[in-house]
Amino acid sequence: MTDLSPVLDRADQNLPASLERLFGLVRIKSISTDPDFKADCRKAAEWLVAELKDLGFEASVRDTSGHPMVVGHHAGASADAPHVLFYGHYDVQPIDPIELWDDDPFDPKVKDIGGGRKIITGRGSSDDKGQLLTFVEACRAYKDVHGKLPVRVTVLFEGEEESGSPSLKPFLDANAAELKADYALVCDTGMWDADTPAITAALRGLVGEEIVVTAANRDLHSGMYGGAAANPIQILSKILAGLHDETGRVTLEGFYDGVEETPSNIKAAWEALTGGRNDFLGEVGLSELAGEKGRSLLELIWARPTCEINGISGGYAGQGFKTVIASKASAKVSFRLVGHQDPEKIRESFRAYVRSKIPADCSVEFLKHGGSPAIQLAYDSPVLTKAKTALSEEWSKPALVVGVGGSIPIVGDFQKMLGMESLLVGFGLNDDRVHSPNEKYDLKSFHKGIRSWARIMAALAN
Repeated sequence: MTDLSPVLDRADQNLPASLERLFGLVRIKSISTDPDFKADCRKAAEWLVAELKDLGFEASVRDTSGHPMVVGHHAGASADAPHVLFYGHYDVQPIDPIELWDDDPFDPKVKDIGGGRKIITGRGSSDDKGQLLTFVEACRAYKDVHGKLPVRVTVLFEGEEESGSPSLKPFLDANAAELKADYALVCDTGMWDADTPAITAALRGLVGEEIVVTAANRDLHSGMYGGAAANPIQILSKILAGLHDETGRVTLEGFYDGVEETPSNIKAAWEALTGGRNDFLGEVGLSELAGEKGRSLLELIWARPTCEINGISGGYAGQGFKTVIASKASAKVSFRLVGHQDPEKIRESFRAYVRSKIPADCSVEFLKHGGSPAIQLAYDSPVLTKAKTALSEEWSKPALVVGVGGSIPIVGDFQKMLGMESLLVGFGLNDDRVHSPNEKYDLKSFHKGIRSWARIMAALAN
């Protein structure tokens, strides 16, 4: 075990230089979705390779069909030290509308916004250049003090995360043996609040389905055919209404297979965060929890599966009125999955349910819109426990174990393609304005993020 205290001291001493390096990376206009910035994306990749080589990594720019990947490897303190894969992305979102920025988005600076709070400005300062460099700078502090890292490290920096990651899966497939590690570290998430770090242990999966119900072979006059001809909008409405029972549970056969109850201590911790209040809904003009009865707010959005109707169309919806029985009606339905729910079984159960409700003289078509399983790190995982302790030692409040209602595709890819669980630790805040004008990253997040990763690496090495 290497001494951690001097590493943390060095991270503090390095902070001015660490900031300058972050400024240098933010100044590179690596907007992946715009072909005009292709050269800038390569420049960012080359910048990162140079920094990694300076730290003793074997690093290189890897070409893809799109923007390049950055891959680097560094030996740990010993050959049997734990091996981690750290993932981040160097590409950024477009800056439009530029007139809403207070400062040049590619001219980063530190600003004092009062109350003892300082922020780093600029596109990518939080998402994901600042987050990415917290880990790199933690490695730097370790190397400066001990000349080596406590764990074996592989880094993978992507240049297309903000434009759908079209090259990522082929790259993972082609380089699986090289990239596989004991587990992945992902720093593209956030804190609970400015003083409370968080580890994301659960990400919901997703199934998307579009259904098209067809009745007559053309739109019909409702006076001539009403009461005799099947109405696809009515058929579809009954189908959608039947997806939930009176308690809010989804009615599909086998839907809850693989859904486990959240441990009582975790639920109690979540309940304490909100105090049982639903202020979260108040921000959007609502006050009553929907969904399954008897579940708390955070349990509903982090740990329970859902079925949501995202859109309905059919018939005449223009100005005025038209007495018509539509020929077709369609709906888009999504399912958020948790635990070990199987996306394809959910899809087939949904389709079987819909088919059972279609009259004999009508038909239904299904359009598939993707599917991915949920990600769940065991709440008693040794990796999670070590990281939680490390974070709690750094921040003024103990680290929380939280869930995320959405999905992060890369985490699923690591699990499915490389067989690795992921530890998601990030230092972003809700007011970082990622993807929006005036993106920022708290200086405290950057500084203590570096120190946090140093602590986590030390903990994982034990």
